[in-house]
Amino acid sequence: MRESIRIGCGAGFWGDSPEGPRQLVQRGGIDYLVLDYLAEITMSILARMKAKNPALGYATDFVSLVMKPLAREIAEKRIRVVTNAGGVNPEACRDALLAAFNEVGVDLKVAIVTGDDLSGEAERLRAAGVSEMFSGAPFPDRIASINAYLGAFPIAAALAAGTDVVVTGRCVDSAVVLGPLIHEFGWSPQDYDRLSAGSLAGHILECGAQATGGIVTDWRDVAGDWADMGFPVADCRADGSFEVGKPEGTGGRVSPATIAEQIVYEVGDPAAYMLPDVACDWSQVKLEATGRDRVRVSGVRGRAPSNSYKVSATYPDGYRCATTMMIVGDDAAERAEAVAKAVLARCGRLIREAGLPDFAESSIETLGAEASYGAQSRTRATREVVLKIGVRHPSKEALQIFAREIYPAATAMAQSLTGFAGGRPEPQPVIRLFSFLIDKAELQPTVSLGETKLPVPAHIPAAAVNAPSPVTADVPDIATGETAEVPLVALAFGRSGDKGDIANIGVIARDAAFLPWLRRALTPEAVGRHFAHHVAGKVERFDWPGLGGFNLVMHRALGGGGIASLRHDPQGKAMAQVLMSLPVPVPASWLAAGGALHSFAKTDNA
Repeated sequence: MRESIRIGCGAGFWGDSPEGPRQLVQRGGIDYLVLDYLAEITMSILARMKAKNPALGYATDFVSLVMKPLAREIAEKRIRVVTNAGGVNPEACRDALLAAFNEVGVDLKVAIVTGDDLSGEAERLRAAGVSEMFSGAPFPDRIASINAYLGAFPIAAALAAGTDVVVTGRCVDSAVVLGPLIHEFGWSPQDYDRLSAGSLAGHILECGAQATGGIVTDWRDVAGDWADMGFPVADCRADGSFEVGKPEGTGGRVSPATIAEQIVYEVGDPAAYMLPDVACDWSQVKLEATGRDRVRVSGVRGRAPSNSYKVSATYPDGYRCATTMMIVGDDAAERAEAVAKAVLARCGRLIREAGLPDFAESSIETLGAEASYGAQSRTRATREVVLKIGVRHPSKEALQIFAREIYPAATAMAQSLTGFAGGRPEPQPVIRLFSFLIDKAELQPTVSLGETKLPVPAHIPAAAVNAPSPVTADVPDIATGETAEVPLVALAFGRSGDKGDIANIGVIARDAAFLPWLRRALTPEAVGRHFAHHVAGKVERFDWPGLGGFNLVMHRALGGGGIASLRHDPQGKAMAQVLMSLPVPVPASWLAAGGALHSFAKTDNA
């Protein structure tokens, strides 16, 4: 057993730069290269690909842009590779890999993990009355894909069987890191604290450069390095401890702040982050800088997982179509909205005349007039906007009418209307997410290496999971006296993420003294009002004492989320920045000379 292993993540999504894996293989000194390709909605895209061509359905970039060019160096350095690039067709991904290795004359063994695909079980699940775990909606009539989120133990079993490359279908993103740790350190299914720590290592690494300074609040600290961002590595030990860094000489930053922003990304209750191998408690996580671009992570706990796998199904729900155009001049936002209303009215009339129902949904956004801010917009007087009109309809024919009737606005409506590009927009399928739970005993994850097949039964705890008591932080009294308002960004930094139609914003105080004031300002009610133009469901707030902040979870916040949403920001990527403008009352003395926010006050008044 090795004392430590070094894992690097070279891809955070399908379409990430092949420079990431190349950088890590050539300069990272890694033992394992892991790559995460599967967003929730990617599975439906891959399913459509496979339906058209049985040889597709996997992340083709992994074979052509990563493994084929790097295979020889990976083999020479004995780097092992773990990825979920198999999508809905791990077998085809394996075959393509072996063909690529044969072309370059490299002998690397490839194992695949299957058992996540439940598409053949649709009728049984529908008959069993399976309902959506968040909305309670019934099982859809038509299904595009059904995949369970498998855990890390099948990956560990594949590595133990002697493979060089492990290709999975749908597994939890963090499993591509946890699997190697289980294999190398011999962790058992009951090593919950270590499994939770390994999962956190995976959660930090899984989005690539997001952990090394990408998309951080304090962007000026990193902007000079954007052209050569480093990708993250974690040095992990058998006791579950680990440090995060990046290859020497690469751009970006690894600091407690950049790592904290990645930890809060796409998490709900930090004390109960449920994964198939462990129920994670990350509420007391501690971050410590141990050197230049080095951060030690500690304070992680874990509990027994549930008896269920989460399953994500996708299903078609009609079509959508969207277009953009630019309007310039005085009253640009007002004229853009008038154009949008006229276009929708014209198309609605023509659609009804064709014997079709009205649009199922429409969306108007004036980009440049702070459409993301709703009632908080401060730039209605802007003289240049991009108008985005999106519509949804059960019929492709109706959307073809919409696509045909947009461009006549260029001569019939507002002056300065311009910027049409790319021809008429094409209707695209709307794919919605349907999530539910399934008993682990119903699935049989299997590792296939050559002709050998190894079943890997899931760990099913003997007792039900007991959720911890709600996490609360010490709440010191707030001094009375004169106050002044500052924007949230002066007091905190944060990041937003998405899970289906749920958005979260993690907010982390820049100083512990700011926490009581943040607590008073960031109530669920206040956050709900700030996002009233977007959020249709409840807002929850969870304390995050270890990081010194909060996690705000907003339900029904993304217009359906993913490619089911008509919004320009269907994944809530901009929501943290929108929240950063929220006015927060603080002691006026903080803005005076010598006060905690004096430098901000000077900048703000300049």
